[in-house]
Amino acid sequence: MANNTNLGAAKAAKNDEFYTQYADIQKEINAYLEYNPDTFRDKVILLPCDDPEWSNFTRFFAQNFERLGLRRLISTSYAVESKKYKNYQPTLFETESPWFDIDKTRIKGKIFELTRDTNGNGRIDIDDLEWHYLEGDGDFRSKEVCQLRDEADIIVTNPPFSLFREFLNWIFEAKKQFLIIGNMNAITNKEVFPLIRDNKLWYGPSITSGDREFMIPDDYPIEAAGWRIDEKGNKYIRVKGVRWFTNFDHGRRHEPMRLMTMKDNLRFSKHKDFIEKGYPNYDNYEAIEVPYSDVIPGDYDGAMGVPISFLDKYCPDQFEILGLTQISCHDGLPDIKKYNDYKEIERETDRPTGASGGKTNENAVLKGKGNKKTYYLGPNGEKVYSEYKRILIRRR
Repeated sequence: MANNTNLGAAKAAKNDEFYTQYADIQKEINAYLEYNPDTFRDKVILLPCDDPEWSNFTRFFAQNFERLGLRRLISTSYAVESKKYKNYQPTLFETESPWFDIDKTRIKGKIFELTRDTNGNGRIDIDDLEWHYLEGDGDFRSKEVCQLRDEADIIVTNPPFSLFREFLNWIFEAKKQFLIIGNMNAITNKEVFPLIRDNKLWYGPSITSGDREFMIPDDYPIEAAGWRIDEKGNKYIRVKGVRWFTNFDHGRRHEPMRLMTMKDNLRFSKHKDFIEKGYPNYDNYEAIEVPYSDVIPGDYDGAMGVPISFLDKYCPDQFEILGLTQISCHDGLPDIKKYNDYKEIERETDRPTGASGGKTNENAVLKGKGNKKTYYLGPNGEKVYSEYKRILIRRR
């Protein structure tokens, strides 16, 4: 399977041409319609950073324009020369249009709009899309695309992986509703996590685990194990850790987790390592370690550290988020200890690495040597080790 390094490589090389599958879009949108059938009614939707001729976002919203009750659909694309991969062949849709200009098409972005029945067949759908060239290259930060953003009610897209944080800030700057795709690790960023904590941003309902398949350009390098080519010659890769990010409410968000008591978790949990260790207290936080979301105790009122995958099940009516370790973003639960006078030790040899214990400050720290490559030795012989990133929560 492909792993998160695919997205990391995309970020490093600005290889951002990942096309979302139609079925993934449809499943997510339908979840909001089940919660509120009028979610998109009379709304202007902007699909920036799109490739309308290839995009399933444009296809989905255009085909469902009347069913959703949209007022206007806008889709913009980057110019060919602004992309990493420039092996571009214009489509018949483009070349048969009176707007087509072979020179402009390489340096200018495009805008596609859908508002009316242009062919007189009595319905508004994808065949009624109208387009022309933008003044610039279609960058979402340009003045003309910012103006389109300000005119829209809702932003929906798969933004460039290399610009996810900047794109999210661009949306919040305009105070818009949105639905975008990104990697779940984005929540551990200092700019993004406070939005999660303050209930201004959360995961969408349709993707909670596993990986997702994206179509890629023909000349995109395939380095992942999980890839295929379909009967039409289209290339696809699979990427783990993908999530929808949104500020649209949905029913699943308010479904509380079903929890057992501490005692029952310690008796019946499927995780043998958890049964052996139980719920140890952190050395530097007044909280307990909960290594798996399915062993969160339903009868504990204190603070807990849980994996970031907890957000797939997070119900804001059930839990309060206090902070996140490793990024100094836990004012709701301050750390009570620093490790600057500790030494980092290689666990297998028990030899110092030369680094100080300050490396583990802000982490979730437990007593003992743990099973990672290193642990930390205090001036009086104390041994501690750091856990992975933990979200700090408390039951409401």
